[in-house]
Amino acid sequence: MSAAPVFIALNPPGLALARRLAPGLSGAEVHGLAGRTKGADREFTETLAHLRSLFALGHPLIGVCASGILIRAIAPLLSDKTGEPPVLALAADGSAVVPLIGGHRGGNRLAAILGEALAIRPALTTGGEVAFGLALDDPPPGWRVANPAAAKGPMAALLAGLPIAVDRRLPGLDWPVGLPEDDQAQDRVILSDEPIDSPDGLLIHPPVLTLGVGCDRNCPPEELEALVRDTLAKANLSPDAIACVTSIDLKSDETAVLALAERLAVPARFFSAPVLETERERLANPSEVVFREVGCHGVSEGAALAAVGPKGTLVVPKAKSARATCAIARAAAPLDPETIGRPRGHLFIVGIGPGEARSRTPAATQAIAASTDLVGYGLYLDLLGDATSGKVRHETGLGHETERARRALELAAEGRAVSLVCSGDAGIYALATLVFELLELEGPQNPTWNRIQITVEPGVSALQVAAARSGAPLNHDFCAISLSDLLTPWPDIERRLKGAALGDFVVAFYNPVSKRRRDQLPKARAILLEHRPAETPVVLARNLGRPEETVRVTTLGALDPEEVDMLTVVLVGSSNTRTVGPWVYTPRGYARKDTGPGADKSIKEVK
Repeated sequence: MSAAPVFIALNPPGLALARRLAPGLSGAEVHGLAGRTKGADREFTETLAHLRSLFALGHPLIGVCASGILIRAIAPLLSDKTGEPPVLALAADGSAVVPLIGGHRGGNRLAAILGEALAIRPALTTGGEVAFGLALDDPPPGWRVANPAAAKGPMAALLAGLPIAVDRRLPGLDWPVGLPEDDQAQDRVILSDEPIDSPDGLLIHPPVLTLGVGCDRNCPPEELEALVRDTLAKANLSPDAIACVTSIDLKSDETAVLALAERLAVPARFFSAPVLETERERLANPSEVVFREVGCHGVSEGAALAAVGPKGTLVVPKAKSARATCAIARAAAPLDPETIGRPRGHLFIVGIGPGEARSRTPAATQAIAASTDLVGYGLYLDLLGDATSGKVRHETGLGHETERARRALELAAEGRAVSLVCSGDAGIYALATLVFELLELEGPQNPTWNRIQITVEPGVSALQVAAARSGAPLNHDFCAISLSDLLTPWPDIERRLKGAALGDFVVAFYNPVSKRRRDQLPKARAILLEHRPAETPVVLARNLGRPEETVRVTTLGALDPEEVDMLTVVLVGSSNTRTVGPWVYTPRGYARKDTGPGADKSIKEVK
């Protein structure tokens, strides 16, 4: 399932249940019916249309509602059961969960996860699960079915009470279990790590192979992949039996290695040089040159062997191309990549908006869900609510921004998935720039920082929320200025204020005052009054997105700094900004465009 699962809630109890369960499903979102589900990640107005849209986009759906609603929504779209996402019905009281379609495309696994969280038995209706607790075309995670259509014969035989033949061509394979077996049965399941043309049964590849790779820096990805494909073919091994791609941790940011893992649809895992050096005695091709360069006598062979453990064996020694190497090892039993080596660390720098869940972007929600660790100011982490469930929290107080950013980098360098949580937008007066500054200044002394993956997820900034609450004051050219002189000297701030005043920009003031700083806002007000009228509208937006939120409109002449604190965003209009009723807006000139020479007359009223 590549698209994120989506819970559909139609009322407050459904929303509460969805919120409780969503953290258990990676990247899950909660969508709610507008007007009935305050606090959902996203709201909708037309239930059936919304369900159909999500289904068409491939999202697994978990409807906290009657199954009939889901059936009526998706029925017109059903055409190919091999490509459709799973759809589950979940009782609003948590008493039942039923996969309606897609049971063997992840639906039954989703139901099992939800059932465990609810302490109930999921209502599975697919034949294999009902009769035997398993389905041959939906094997354990990591196992791959080469010819899913061939599952019909063995499953039909089992459901008819007949045995099947299970040809286990590798030792250590104890799946499937509990089925009636007979080596002479007509219907056959073959478990092998070899590719078989026209197999006489259902061919399933268990994850027993590990692919160790090494390459020069900036090796072309196509060269490494070609080497691997050729090596597998010569050894008569299936790429679908590979559990993971492995290498030395120096290559955890190597494009060719990461691209190979993505093409093979398996995780990439990495080992330190000392760990790889423990495999020296098992290497077929130890190299003193490699040892002098990276601290171990073999990368590809060592990584493949380290992944399969002491009972595994090297089945394909190092093969080479001009800039890459690969080797293949076989484990004594199926492998779980989560227990192998270390993944590449991932740092998400996440803007969570003003705090309310409905203003948080789906990408930000998914980043937080994908993280093992959350780093941030305690208040910002608290605003995430249930989304922090199961995550390790690393809190610091105000004024410890560098400590937070450094801690996030260190955790990601350990192979963790980390969200550095910021309010508003991470790149607007927040910590994204600090992370990159630390990479520049301290990265040379911390090379592991430079190997992590970094993703900046934008959020809804305070100036956007303030503008939306008050109308459209930012609809023409605007700028943002922080009045805090803790990081920027006041003469620089004053010069920018004068530039904004001369340019007649709408101005958003961040950090307008504090307990210590009381005179910057009056100075800024005086500079702006030199270039725009006292009647210029000003928006004071405080505690945006929180229960204490207030938004008030005043004028530049009447602006009282005593009404402003650090939780307030101040929007000062340009000379053209005006009010209409309770709203503030800055015109862009459409009136001149629509009435002047050459006016656009293409839009006509249809009666």
